[in-house]
Amino acid sequence: MKFAERISRLGTETAFAVSAEAAAYGAQGHTVYPFHLGDMNIPTPENVMEAAVRAMKDGKTGYCPNAGIPKLREVLAADVSASRGVRYGMENVAIQPGGKPTIGKFFQALMNPGDEVLYPSPGYPIYESQIEFLGGIPKPYRYLEGERTFTIDFDMLKRQITPRTRLLVLNDLQNPTGAECSSAEREAMAELVLKHDLFVLCDEAYFDIRYEGHSASFVSLPGMAERCVILYTFSKKFAMTGWRLGASIGPKPVIDIIAKLNVNDESCANHFIQYGAIEGLTGDPRGPRQILRTLQERRDAAVDLLNSVKGVRCQRPNATFYLFPNITDAMRRKGFYDYEDFRRALLHATGVSVCSRIHFGRPLPGETEFYIRLAYSGIHLPAIREGLGKFKAFMQN
Repeated sequence: MKFAERISRLGTETAFAVSAEAAAYGAQGHTVYPFHLGDMNIPTPENVMEAAVRAMKDGKTGYCPNAGIPKLREVLAADVSASRGVRYGMENVAIQPGGKPTIGKFFQALMNPGDEVLYPSPGYPIYESQIEFLGGIPKPYRYLEGERTFTIDFDMLKRQITPRTRLLVLNDLQNPTGAECSSAEREAMAELVLKHDLFVLCDEAYFDIRYEGHSASFVSLPGMAERCVILYTFSKKFAMTGWRLGASIGPKPVIDIIAKLNVNDESCANHFIQYGAIEGLTGDPRGPRQILRTLQERRDAAVDLLNSVKGVRCQRPNATFYLFPNITDAMRRKGFYDYEDFRRALLHATGVSVCSRIHFGRPLPGETEFYIRLAYSGIHLPAIREGLGKFKAFMQN
């Protein structure tokens, strides 16, 4: 059998491979502390579940419009408009079976083979995978560790831009670092977008996973809404990771193309789940608030424990449910200089399962520090304390 040549360019989300290793280790009777995958073990709010079940019983089990049911598109457009300070209508929204489909459809709609795309590294690995798979040229830009947050390396970003650069991926409230752009960073990015006539994928999957203050969107800046497609997902705010529902939001000409891709790819998103999403956006807000309280408790416990480990430093991001501690000193004291050797030794010695920097894009030239990523969305508070207690003992032994 001869496979298509492009398959050789298709990457993957290697966090799932780490998950499989952890599951195999757990199947042998060991306790596993699953910090590796950004899944959620928090229940979907009751009112959302009831609305979806009610819609199913009411017969909403067939096909629906390719771009999503009108009511959800209207409600979501209003919600995003209010939170971003822009004006979207239902014609600016195409419902997707999850957040991830927006990435591939954005590139299919706007990228020709040979076009260059700026994307963050470390960053969500599907950006790099889809760019290469669809014939584009990935051009990474890095994040630098600051005192309180990670910041974009604008010097590197500017060096990566050429006459062939067409698109930019911006993941504000970022996976894996938890970084949030400052207003100055967003303004500097907008200046580059206008100067080089770029179109932008704004991955805002974690826009609503925020513990204090308010999130700000890149589309709120002058001239950016016309150049951006927002990746929206219901997975995080409403703990609906397995429900697979999201949206692409942006200028109507691009959204029309994305809706046409819906026809070709999956016909439409799940019908009755969309009614659950409407309830989430318009109904009782106590469920999402409780999700945030739970996540904040987990964040604070994990950050405090990590910072008590000699040779480890961990920032306290105000958004997402990820931590990206620098473990360089502690790792070297243990005699490890390879990510995978360290990760597997940690799993087998303690049951603590983590991802590392290499699971979020190819390392860039000049990287000398070592980082791991911990997701606390899928592990209860007592297990966080117990697992990171074992991590501390292992690192300091």
